[in-house]
Amino acid sequence: MTSLSIAAWPARSRTLFPGVLACAVVAAASTFLSQHYGAPVMLFALILGMAMNFLSAEGACKPGIEFTARQVLRWGVALLGLRITAAQVVALGWHPVVLVLISVVVTIGVSMLVAKLMGFNTLFGLLSGGATAICGASAALALAAALPSHPQKEKATLFTVVGVSALSTFAMIAYPMIARAVGLGDHGSGVFLGATIHDVAQVVGAGYSMSKETGDIATVVKLMRVAMLLPVIVFAVMCARASGMQTGGARPPLLPWFAVAFAVMVAVNSTGWLPSALTELGSDFSRWFLVAAIAGIGMKTQLRDLATVGLKPVALMLGETVFLAILALALLRW
Repeated sequence: MTSLSIAAWPARSRTLFPGVLACAVVAAASTFLSQHYGAPVMLFALILGMAMNFLSAEGACKPGIEFTARQVLRWGVALLGLRITAAQVVALGWHPVVLVLISVVVTIGVSMLVAKLMGFNTLFGLLSGGATAICGASAALALAAALPSHPQKEKATLFTVVGVSALSTFAMIAYPMIARAVGLGDHGSGVFLGATIHDVAQVVGAGYSMSKETGDIATVVKLMRVAMLLPVIVFAVMCARASGMQTGGARPPLLPWFAVAFAVMVAVNSTGWLPSALTELGSDFSRWFLVAAIAGIGMKTQLRDLATVGLKPVALMLGETVFLAILALALLRW
């Protein structure tokens, strides 16, 4: 870094501060509401962000909002790696690993195919299918960060986050009842919940509502799905590069820096060298960064834009969720 760029940081910070502060305030308010009313924090951040979308117009807050929605998002994705260790994956044995691999790959593949048949860009199928198959809103934001910019990208990202948050809340309530109805024990219920519910918080809530063993297993299986984020990001970038070649657009790098940082965090966390207090702090920072980023995306979006998406995207995401649940149950029986 040159001395000139270092000298420019104070001025840059003053430019970004109002917008970053606005996103941080929305993130804090969303966290408070989520803790007191039990709804997904990402959903609150979106709603409050959209209510304050006037801040993203020309004015003092615009640069900071853009920075938070783009750069802070990448920091949050990178720090997600502190939630996972290799030992957690190994401890469960091969069957849950195979189940997660098959369910993630098949769900994303089917989502891309169905999206194309429904007249959408296949990258929207990748975005919504990845959010469903991996880790909900966090995966949607990570995949959106890896994909190239286009006029409909923010609308698609916002709709995916809203849809996956709502479906995850429904799944948290319904899936424990389904697990009991089909006769799954504590271990099987944990694998089913961890392999199907979208967001980590909802997996934890659903798992521990059944038993401690179910909650522990569900959490680890869910983190295995989070670990699939890295290869799926690489796949998304490869798709974007291929699309860029076809359209003559600029090709994004094959492996974004935040994907590399995610892998490094997983590797370092797996060594056991990091104290638990540090990993918990990093995980908290990741959550705050992602909530602030989705608040920034909400501020950049007009509510009327979401009203124009129609029923087909809703049907696609609902179908992805149902497909993943049926596939996971079938693999458990197998």
